[in-house]
Amino acid sequence: MFLVCDFHIHSKYSRATSKEMNLESLDIWAKKKGIDVIGCGDFTHPLWFKELKTKLVPAEPGLFKLKTDSKTRFILTAEISSIYSKGGKMRRVHNLVFMPSFEAVEKFNAQLSWSGNLVSDGRPILGLDSKEVLKIALNSSEDMLFVPAHAWTPWFSIFGSMSGFDSIEECFDEYANYIYAIETGLSSDPAMNWRWSKLDKITLISNSDSHSPERIGREANVFDCELDYYQIIKAIKERDIKKFLFTVEFFPEEGKYHYDGHRLCGVCFSPQESKKYNNICPKCKRPLTLGVMHRLDQLADNEMGRKPEGAIPFKNLVSLDKIIAESLRKTISAKVVKNIYEDAVRKFDNEFNILLNVNLKDIVDALGAEIAEGIKRVREGRLFIKPGYDGEYGKIKIFGDLEQNISQIQKTLF
Repeated sequence: MFLVCDFHIHSKYSRATSKEMNLESLDIWAKKKGIDVIGCGDFTHPLWFKELKTKLVPAEPGLFKLKTDSKTRFILTAEISSIYSKGGKMRRVHNLVFMPSFEAVEKFNAQLSWSGNLVSDGRPILGLDSKEVLKIALNSSEDMLFVPAHAWTPWFSIFGSMSGFDSIEECFDEYANYIYAIETGLSSDPAMNWRWSKLDKITLISNSDSHSPERIGREANVFDCELDYYQIIKAIKERDIKKFLFTVEFFPEEGKYHYDGHRLCGVCFSPQESKKYNNICPKCKRPLTLGVMHRLDQLADNEMGRKPEGAIPFKNLVSLDKIIAESLRKTISAKVVKNIYEDAVRKFDNEFNILLNVNLKDIVDALGAEIAEGIKRVREGRLFIKPGYDGEYGKIKIFGDLEQNISQIQKTLF
């Protein structure tokens, strides 16, 4: 069974998150996007967990659905923020936890509450070593999955340049063998991670980490397996390329921490440029925020282009609303863009189907040559990208500045 899964999202109880991040909105947008299984997010928050237990009922093993009998399946996940000292350095690491049942979540939450406040934020901040969180998760269910989240983000990740570790073993000690996967994050993709041979046996997963319904699925995982928590987790743990088909990725340059720099100073550098300045901002003379590319350069033992044996493939995509907006020279929030998007997902079932599968001739007939050309260029990776840095998203352009009359260009499409 073909399954698109986005495991990492946040609820309305997380900071800086849309009030629309509720189960009903997630169900609606999952259908539009083409997501079959979505993480519930934030199951550690008491009010959200109460809502999950009230509105969800068991479906297939380890999965849940709304009582309205929607086709969307929910999987129980939460992100934990750990801030602690280890090895003489302050660490800030985010981890994603999967659980197979409400009973396992209740046990996990009860033990976790002894170490901090679970009410203040949907993503709780605890002064607890990542290894200790993993031990609590294991004690709650042997069927749990524990995944270092957005593994390369400078400030809050296992390998982050500002507070991370140099290996999985350094972070988790004797429990490192329970780490089967890491999340690549928006600012890196598998090709970048393949440069580091220490990750060759680790499964790379990708999720949206979304704070609003319309951004779920911007990164995702595609499986060909049974609709079953245990089968999905098994495919991840075993890195089974017959069942775990590929991940859907941002173009990593679009991520907020791809390059180095200082946002307030307007300084954006490649790792090579940063080294020329000894990683110091030339404007304010303070240390630069070193991004994912820089950190990978520090740890990697191979150049780009290497692919480990048995690695899960990936596809880089741009969201459909962005393609429509640029194709028509409009903003994403423009009414015409929203209308065309809604019309498109009605005609072709969902967004992922349009981006990955629908024949371009059919897209021309339904949506016009301009949008078809935009989708064609994204599929081919023919884009103009200004890399993101220090919390600033990168800028993607599908059409160059000199392409003023898109309609004339489209005459050569077919």
